[in-house]
Amino acid sequence: MQRREATPDEVRALASPLRLRILRLCNRQARTNRELADALEKDPGTVLHHVKRLVATGFLVPEQVRKGASGALEKPYRSTGLSWQLDFPTEQGTTPWYDAGLEAFRDELYAAGPQALRGGARFDLYLNQASAQEFNDRLMALVEEFIAREDPDGDWHGGFYGLHVMPGDAGPRTPGASDGADRTGRSATAAT
Repeated sequence: MQRREATPDEVRALASPLRLRILRLCNRQARTNRELADALEKDPGTVLHHVKRLVATGFLVPEQVRKGASGALEKPYRSTGLSWQLDFPTEQGTTPWYDAGLEAFRDELYAAGPQALRGGARFDLYLNQASAQEFNDRLMALVEEFIAREDPDGDWHGGFYGLHVMPGDAGPRTPGASDGADRTGRSATAAT
C-alpha cells in the first residue's frame, strides 16, 4: 500500500470522534444518513454535516441513490479506506486526530458493552528509537494481515493501538527487574 502524508484538511476531517465512527460504520457496508444517525443515536442533520465533510475530503463516497423501505429515495455512503493510506503528523500540538481516535474507541467500546471486550493490554516497555519503530512496524503489519484475512464466519471487531513515550523519568532501570502484573497491567479476556 502506497502511503502519503495527510493534508491539513484531511487531518482536520479526522479530528472528530463522530466522523471516525461514521467511517467505521461505512467501512464494510454502505449506509444512509438515516442509518448512520440511528446507529450513532444522533440527530440526522448533525450526522449529515459530518458526512458532507468526509465526502469533501475523500474519506466517503456516495453510492447510487436507492429506494428505501418506505419507498423514499436515499443515498448510501461507503468509506474509501483513505485513512489507512495516510501518515499523520505527530509533532507536539498537532494530534487532534489521535485524541478523536481515543474518544471514538471509547465510545464504540461503551456502546458495545463490557461483554464485547475480547482482550487488551496496558504495558510499558524500555525501547530505544529503533526498537520502538520495529515494534510499531511489526504490530501494524500484523493488524494489516488480519484486516486482509476477513474470516467469512467472523464477528465485526474494532480496536485502537498507540505507542507513546512515557512522561517524566522512570529512573534507572534495574536489569531483569519486574514488578509483574502492576508493571504490565495486562488483562486478556477470551471470547467464549
